[in-house]
Amino acid sequence: MDSDNNRILLTLDQHRKTINREKINPEVETLDVEKIKPVLIMVADLRAAYIKALFQLAAERDGLPTPDQIANLSHLRKSYSEVVDAVNAMEVAIERGYLDVKSV
Repeated sequence: MDSDNNRILLTLDQHRKTINREKINPEVETLDVEKIKPVLIMVADLRAAYIKALFQLAAERDGLPTPDQIANLSHLRKSYSEVVDAVNAMEVAIERGYLDVKSV
């Protein structure tokens, strides 16, 4: 890659970091472990509900699962997946310095 390409990529990266920090940081107060812990508990609760529903479905079924049972399992999966994606976005924002964090 030539030097012009490298320069523009570096410039774009700096702008991305600045813009993301300016947009994201004011929306979330400074994070610490105690503020993040409820989020992690929520993820664990959703994971547990999803897995529990799977085992209940297997234990209670008579033949193939009903459409309602699949719809419930699908709802739990979507809920779990959505919060996992949000937590991943939070982690990236912390890693890239878009959010302020209190030192531990």
